Amino acid sequence: MSTMLDLSGKRVIVVGLGLSGVAACRLLVSRGAKVVGTDSKRPESVSDDVKALEREEGITLALGGHDAARVADADLIIVSPGVPSFPDLEAADRKGIPIWSEVELAVRAVNDAARVAGQKPPRLVAIGGTNGKSTVTSLVGALLERAGLRTFIGGNLGEPLAAHADQQFDALVLEVSSFQMERVDAFHPEISVLLNVTADHLDRYADLAAYARAKGNAFVMQTATDVAVVPVDDPACAAQANRGKGRVVTFGPGGIVDVHADAVVDHRSLSSFARAKLGLQGGHNALNVAAALAAVGPFNLDPHVIEEVLEGFRGLPHRMVLVRNRAGVRWYDDSKGTNVGATVTAVRGVVEERVVLLAGGRDKGGSYGPLVDALREKGRAVVLIGEAAPLIRDAVGAAVPVHLAASMDEAVRIAAGLARPGDAVLLSPACSSFDMFRDYKERGDVFVNAVQSLPDDAPHAGGPQ
Repeated sequence: MSTMLDLSGKRVIVVGLGLSGVAACRLLVSRGAKVVGTDSKRPESVSDDVKALEREEGITLALGGHDAARVADADLIIVSPGVPSFPDLEAADRKGIPIWSEVELAVRAVNDAARVAGQKPPRLVAIGGTNGKSTVTSLVGALLERAGLRTFIGGNLGEPLAAHADQQFDALVLEVSSFQMERVDAFHPEISVLLNVTADHLDRYADLAAYARAKGNAFVMQTATDVAVVPVDDPACAAQANRGKGRVVTFGPGGIVDVHADAVVDHRSLSSFARAKLGLQGGHNALNVAAALAAVGPFNLDPHVIEEVLEGFRGLPHRMVLVRNRAGVRWYDDSKGTNVGATVTAVRGVVEERVVLLAGGRDKGGSYGPLVDALREKGRAVVLIGEAAPLIRDAVGAAVPVHLAASMDEAVRIAAGLARPGDAVLLSPACSSFDMFRDYKERGDVFVNAVQSLPDDAPHAGGPQ
């Protein structure tokens, strides 16, 4: 990878001033760049962190649109993951101006800082996929930390790496989104994981193939000494892994890291981990555990350390978390289920026979057909909120009863009246949160508060059978 030290005096534009954009701005200034930060938000709408860039770092801000930033006159452009393409960016691309994601910038900076300090660059693990990547990223990070490695865990999950570019790490474990992988150049993970590819973000991509290709960019720079982790018997993921030269390690039933009914077995190390003892339960989580084991294989961790972490790891907030058991009904927060595939997995994964599903938000362009199939199998009813409610209602039709709600509080009250003892009530929206909430975390928090506010053991209100 080329050095970061040649940015001194270069005019660098950062497009999009969310968490990763602000971190990129600060990193670039520390490397001597002349930085312009631009965002479509107007000055009164940006965060205090953005305002501080101008006041404390001397960064020029171009807000309320990108015209004033003169994007096509930059030496380098950093694009935040949520920013769609626009004409000036496309003009810069045609001119051959380098355009990177924050992840590309940050990994280059970390590697450069290590070399300057006379140390080896950290080993890089990149974890992508439509569903499960936050869980697998967190589990891989926990395994490496418990083994005593100085480990950064973040990327699309939690902290942007650019905010930690001058720290010393042994390993970087990065959750990478399709958006982040659109703009990578020298990004070269030693271990690259693609968990799955199902319909998502089709409001951004022309089709599923274009979405898959963006995710697959994480494999392109891999060499024969690297490892590509993909599900067994998954041609779509295998095709992306084959864009690089990494040695393929499969996970899942029949894979190199095998999933049996009673255990997850790593055939490389001949280690076996009883599923009954895992902190993460359910079929989808057995796959997540197998993927994490496949990813950490090159680190040669002690099986006893692995076992200890697997038994203690309980998963992430807003990802299939049991919130309350009330009047014989168990309430689950899966606010991180932001696409149809994730919600289908959640509906089918609960142990209860019947589910009242709370769904809806901002539509992402995929089909709701697979969700309707899952609801026919396990659904008691559906309560819908947000912009996508009419679309989901029309898709569900008469498969299960459908109710509309104007707020999360109302949705929770309706669900409480519909659920019967022995049922689950599941928030798994199949949509993004941005029509009503700041992010999936706020949506989940509002749901949890509403559920906790329900009176104790209220009598069943009499919903549909």
